[in-house]
Amino acid sequence: MPPDVPHYRSHVTPLVRFSPTVSPEALVNQPCRPKYYRGGTTMNFTKAKLIPFLVLILAIISVLRLVRIAITTSPSSHPLPALPPSFGHSCSNPSTCTKFQSEKSASINTTSLGRKEYQLLSNLISQRAPCNLLIFGLEPQYLSLSSVNAGGTTIFLEDDVTKISAMTTDSNTTRIYKVNYEVPAKEAYKLLKHARENPACAPSSKQLQVSKCQLALKNLPQEVYELQWDVVVVDGPTGNKPEAPGRMAAIYTASMLARNGNITDVVVHDVDRTIEKWFSWEFLCDENLVSSKGKLWNFRIMGDTNYTKFCLAKAVTIG
Repeated sequence: MPPDVPHYRSHVTPLVRFSPTVSPEALVNQPCRPKYYRGGTTMNFTKAKLIPFLVLILAIISVLRLVRIAITTSPSSHPLPALPPSFGHSCSNPSTCTKFQSEKSASINTTSLGRKEYQLLSNLISQRAPCNLLIFGLEPQYLSLSSVNAGGTTIFLEDDVTKISAMTTDSNTTRIYKVNYEVPAKEAYKLLKHARENPACAPSSKQLQVSKCQLALKNLPQEVYELQWDVVVVDGPTGNKPEAPGRMAAIYTASMLARNGNITDVVVHDVDRTIEKWFSWEFLCDENLVSSKGKLWNFRIMGDTNYTKFCLAKAVTIG
């Protein structure tokens, strides 16, 4: 067998050396030896070695692609279900709407404000202090806002007895009330249809205490109905499960209270959740949104008892 020629030998390297004792003419007349023949055994052998190497590279690339596909289609990386149709479309399946709220909110175990969210709210209250501040929900962060509202009145409405017992206040202008929210979050779709179809839910309707609208909170402390509120915060009840009390009535009631004042800022937290987003759009309206940060939306409502509808844009039927 002829000796191997290294495959890395440069093609421009002379294959033979001229000997001073051999004339170039003699070399020309010599027959080609197999080991220096480029198209012969040596090149074929190199190709035979390259083919398995290329096959191995292709196999590795295929395995990597399969691994990538497996990762991107694993259950943990599935995208969240699509949002239920917004008010620009119809929602023909209430169970689908409620299912999204359940899946989305199940991962939310706290209503604590982020740093930037708290800063937005604190700045807003500082600008309007001393003011009348109403907060649906009770968290340590919110309790500290009563000191920001020094000289004003701060009222908390909370349905969790455990939270109420854990909070104390030494201010005569800060009060915490126990309230009951009876409607579970899973009833949101039905209540929204009711509000659109029932004249009793219109913004021009009078006293909330005697309202026939199913969204009206009628058993709140009397001073809640009597005071004109400068800032209303909706971050309660929790509304993080289908069976838990939802914020539908809190957002509706906040919008009604705001329209009894002069200029009221209504701040809604957790607007990444379906119910909070839907009911904010419906009763607080896009045209009133003045600022936002994270999951916090701030609506500014101009008080007017002559409102015939909540938003300037015409509502679209949802089903």
